[in-house]
Amino acid sequence: MDREYACSKREEAISNFRFVGKLESATPYGNGHINDTFLLVFSQPDMGNHRVILQRLNNEIFKKPEEVMANILGVTSYLKKQIIANNGDPDRETLNIILTKDGKPFYKDSIGSYWRAYFFIEGATCFEKVEKEEDFYESAYAFGHFQMLLSDYPADTLYETIVGFHDTASRFETFKKVVQADVCGRASAVQEEINFVLQREELIHILPDMFQAGKLPLRVTHNDTKLNNIMIDNCTGKAVCVIDLDTVMPGFAVNDFGDSIRFGASTAAEDERDLEKVSCDMALFECYVKGYLKGCEGKLTDTEVSLLAAGAKLMTFECGMRFLTDYLDGDHYFKIHREGHNLDRCRTQFKLVQDMENKWDTMTKIVEKYGS
Repeated sequence: MDREYACSKREEAISNFRFVGKLESATPYGNGHINDTFLLVFSQPDMGNHRVILQRLNNEIFKKPEEVMANILGVTSYLKKQIIANNGDPDRETLNIILTKDGKPFYKDSIGSYWRAYFFIEGATCFEKVEKEEDFYESAYAFGHFQMLLSDYPADTLYETIVGFHDTASRFETFKKVVQADVCGRASAVQEEINFVLQREELIHILPDMFQAGKLPLRVTHNDTKLNNIMIDNCTGKAVCVIDLDTVMPGFAVNDFGDSIRFGASTAAEDERDLEKVSCDMALFECYVKGYLKGCEGKLTDTEVSLLAAGAKLMTFECGMRFLTDYLDGDHYFKIHREGHNLDRCRTQFKLVQDMENKWDTMTKIVEKYGS
């Protein structure tokens, strides 16, 4: 469904939420590519205006929207209690869901689309890329603090909203099948990249083997730990809130950490063609380790801390493998904007993996410095 069509059902959705005041405006908001997002402005006599975010969930990506919202409602309700107990501000430090008139966290419209609403977090901004170390540190602290607040939440009660999202072993098996099928006849030209994956098969077993041995706990994980999912206060420069909880589900904390490094500590864009520009910035890596572990406040186990560097390498490897798989399969999953776009993305990730391997001693020493 395009945004124009979503707008046509927006009024129906608005009329079914417990909004307060007179609706003054409803306009498209943000640059997200998955859900349709609108900013609503309401006015109240003697109280001025207040803003609300209204979203139509993309049920082509999230096949079970009710489970997505059940996860979000459970986690945000728990976070609110934790924030209050820590003398924080529950109106700004977590997302606050606005219920429908029949008390649900979502509204299902007349054509079967799902809508949700949150109070707008005022006085804070999301940044699309790392412009200064302080912002990266704040995002690290925020995701670590998120992990700390949810450290006692029963992760196994959450739905797995995207099945096998970080099941690297399953993705590896899919990769091998796609290479074998070679439906686009591209495999022969990318044998070096294919061999890069096959030569690192041992990576895919590290975390599941540790989990099966009882050495790695299941956690509530965010699974999209990019800088732009942190609200940073406009005045103080401090992280305020972790947002975009659609992929909150059971997982491993080291994967959340690793995905942040993969995206945020790279010296180049994800689709950079000049691989000489691609490396893992050790200053940013150290900045993130420091902030993340401070935010966790000792809630990670020693084993989890020891696996942080491995998480960075694994998430980068997994992402590169996914890009290569999609390239070989005809570019069906990731949107492309030029010929070979997914191959370019794959190569940047593999260059990052190589760079991490070259800097492995430095990375592990940094983790030991802040994890001891």
